[in-house]
Amino acid sequence: MSASILSSQEKEKKQPVVYATEADIGSLNDNASDSGDEYFDHLHHERTLSKALNSRHLGMITLVGVFGTGLFLSSGGTLANAGPVGILLAYLVVGLVVGANQMCITECACFMPVTSGYVRHSEHFVDEALGFMMGWTDIYSSCIPNELSAAAVVVQYWTDLSPAIFITIFAIACIATNAYNVRWYGEIEFVFGILKLTLIVILIVTGLVIDLGGTGDRIGFRYWKDPGPFVEKYTTGSLGHFAGFWKALSSVVYAYAGVQAIGLLSGEAEHPRRAIFRAAKRVFYRVFTLYLLTVFVLTLIVPSNNETIASPNGTAAASPFVVAMQGQVKVLPHYINAIVCTSAFSAGNLNIIKASRTLFALAAKGQAPKIFLKVNKHGLPWVGVTFACAFIPLAYMSVSSGSDTVFSWFQNITSSNTLLNWILISVNHIGMMRAFKAQGYSRELLPYKFKGTVFASWFSLFFSVLFLLTGGFTNFIHGQF
Repeated sequence: MSASILSSQEKEKKQPVVYATEADIGSLNDNASDSGDEYFDHLHHERTLSKALNSRHLGMITLVGVFGTGLFLSSGGTLANAGPVGILLAYLVVGLVVGANQMCITECACFMPVTSGYVRHSEHFVDEALGFMMGWTDIYSSCIPNELSAAAVVVQYWTDLSPAIFITIFAIACIATNAYNVRWYGEIEFVFGILKLTLIVILIVTGLVIDLGGTGDRIGFRYWKDPGPFVEKYTTGSLGHFAGFWKALSSVVYAYAGVQAIGLLSGEAEHPRRAIFRAAKRVFYRVFTLYLLTVFVLTLIVPSNNETIASPNGTAAASPFVVAMQGQVKVLPHYINAIVCTSAFSAGNLNIIKASRTLFALAAKGQAPKIFLKVNKHGLPWVGVTFACAFIPLAYMSVSSGSDTVFSWFQNITSSNTLLNWILISVNHIGMMRAFKAQGYSRELLPYKFKGTVFASWFSLFFSVLFLLTGGFTNFIHGQF
């Protein structure tokens, strides 16, 4: 089937492309969805949503979604599996894939800014069945309250009280945040984002001070030499080094999960094309740079053979940064743990947003019950929010199975779904470029674009598929299958 920038319904009706001339495409503006063109008839539901977000909100929501439990919780286990050089390489490799993927989603979202962008793009540029499949897969993944389980892990650093108490507190807070105008959510996440960025800067600076002898013992690159740059956990020699690095990729994918949120709330942004492009340019470089710096400092001050980060049972297992700062700066571990709690809360909020907006997008196409199109006077899709919140009680599994165990289950599910999202985004961009070529349009007509995105989409697609197919290789060694 030849590629087309027409939707499948439009192709069946043999209608001409709406943007029939280069001038039409070049003149796209942020009010295009209100133009009344037939092309936008199936998108008219977007008008009922609040348009209260701007590039400041979008950028910080993405940052908050990325800098979460993947960095503050999972990085300890990743370091134990891969070693200091292995974990740095893992963050670098996955970061390059994420960067290529960001270029793809930004171009698609700026061309067609709609709610739950990449799901809507897939049904338009590829096939409706693909959009249906990925939409419901996204909903399934987003309804899993992995971040509330993570919050229970974090709070156990302070107290031995039942995790159920803190799960309940975080659940009520998440529901309250999502029960009003989306701008309220945006402002809350902006504040949390500032706190989180402040924490990361503090971690980097404090870590360097500790490493360079600020507490009396100059560490330098001691832990890169002993126990060594790589870990031989699964086998010995160079193959063992590579196996540790490759296993780390799955955890790092989880750490980068959420970066695709840049296109999630396109339909609720003021001047969406400009807001998306500005936010996308800022977000990736900040995420990539801060991740590498933070992980680099972590490898300097925490050895990969530290028993606490290698074991899921220690009270400080919630954060390797807490392990690093214990005994050095007495107050800092508590501040770190508090900010990590906000990370879990923010990521939980994002999951509710993602599930409710995807339900709204599917309902607009008749792929979910129409009841999910209902919005309140603030432009909030309250039925979708209610549906997403109904799955929060799953987090209480932490009470019986152990917070760390359940968090590990949820992390694996989220990583797999994240890779599926990256694959979908790459395929969407490839489909959009095929459509432009088939209909004689130039890439120069895109409202916003990056250099090299045509190649970036294939690069992102190849490695995302590779990570997804090989991420569970440890299940096939040492008789674990």
